Amino acid sequence: MARQTFWKGYLKLSLVTASVSLTPATTESNKVRFHVLNRKTSNRVESRYVDSVTHKAVSGKEQVKGYPKGEDDYVILEDDEIEEVGLESTRTIDVDTFVPRGSIDWIWYDKPHFLAPEDKVGTEAFCVIREAMRANNVVGIARLVLYRRERAVLLEPQGKGIILWTLHYGNEVREPVAHLDFDTKVDNQVLTMMKRLIKEETKEWNVSMVQDPIQKRLKTMIRNKTKSLKQAAPAKKRPAVKSTGNVINIMDALKKSLAAEGEKPRSPRSH
Repeated sequence: MARQTFWKGYLKLSLVTASVSLTPATTESNKVRFHVLNRKTSNRVESRYVDSVTHKAVSGKEQVKGYPKGEDDYVILEDDEIEEVGLESTRTIDVDTFVPRGSIDWIWYDKPHFLAPEDKVGTEAFCVIREAMRANNVVGIARLVLYRRERAVLLEPQGKGIILWTLHYGNEVREPVAHLDFDTKVDNQVLTMMKRLIKEETKEWNVSMVQDPIQKRLKTMIRNKTKSLKQAAPAKKRPAVKSTGNVINIMDALKKSLAAEGEKPRSPRSH
């Protein structure tokens, strides 16, 4: 199935401009979604904005944004006033800053998108920008209006295209938890055994490692109910983990883990 383009505009670097399109690199289209229904009538339940005091419905043209400055006291902002502080152009990715590739920590990355040239005329300009970034081992930083908000974005050469990542805002990323700032001396024998255990459990990456079993079970349940063949089997309750109150000895745990690994039939691995 062809990917649906949801944004078209221009990629600009100084005087070089390319017509481009943007497509989300991930999708939730296969996710099971539910509607809220009235149990008695099976009709869908609608969500409406109502006045918190009069409880009367408020039409779209009567809705306005307000910033709270006190209890029941707001600064009212009209849509055109909010738009005035945004980007001059919402259809241009104007790259004016570059940073070394890999210098931005993973926690700042938000959503990935495929950026591609939209026509033959812009393809050369697109490829020049991509290859110049690759040659200098840098990524580009720009701003773009996506998902109804102005966002900082990162452009990274990837194969024949460019991956555009939306980045989290500065006030969205928290400082590391204080108790994570620690260090301790690791016993060499314990470390050796842990490395061996990890090596035994190392496999080639496969998409099946990140499949969602809950979604699969939900689809099976829905299919079974639709066909009226049988009721879905009740989910088995996981046995509660019994605590002995004792601290687990890491050496004993590793020995047991390695022993269990030794009993498993070895599967051929590529080298």
